Amino acid sequence: MRKNTMNTQTLVKLALMTALSLVLLLLLRFPFPPAPFLVYDPADVPIYISAFAFGPIPGLLVTFVVCFIQAFMLGGDGLYGFLMHFVATGVVAVVIGAVYNRNKTRKTAGRALIIGVILTTAIMCVMNIYVTSAFMGAPKDVVIGMLIPIIIPFNLFKAGVNSILTFILYKSISRFLHNDTRTSR
Repeated sequence: MRKNTMNTQTLVKLALMTALSLVLLLLLRFPFPPAPFLVYDPADVPIYISAFAFGPIPGLLVTFVVCFIQAFMLGGDGLYGFLMHFVATGVVAVVIGAVYNRNKTRKTAGRALIIGVILTTAIMCVMNIYVTSAFMGAPKDVVIGMLIPIIIPFNLFKAGVNSILTFILYKSISRFLHNDTRTSR
């Protein structure tokens, strides 16, 4: 398999990661205690793994499909839910895919995940101020008042936990994604 090509085998693997993400989304959902309208799920883990394994564009493709299905077919807040989930997850997928694919080491993987978590948290603050205000009719000052006690902790928690799970699971799953069945590490 040539690097950076989207062949049938790669598309099938991306479809499997998309399906796994959707299964996790449906099976494991936990309300965030300070704001039960925010829900943690580990569905981003297969997306992050896809970005590590295949790069930022395939990671973003999986993100798009998962977010679209969740928002418009599984009752996930329509356009608003799609936009917020796509940006939050897509930022991390692009960052980790781009950074890790330049230098594939554990240290780089960890650094990429940390940068992704910080960047998505910052971007989601801006997204919440403007997009939540526009779509949900919440006054901007109310959303700004929620940043420190609710929005920032939730985004750090969700992206952080999913990044830790990705870091732990990636090597073993990457063997399957890259057809490497050797048992050595």
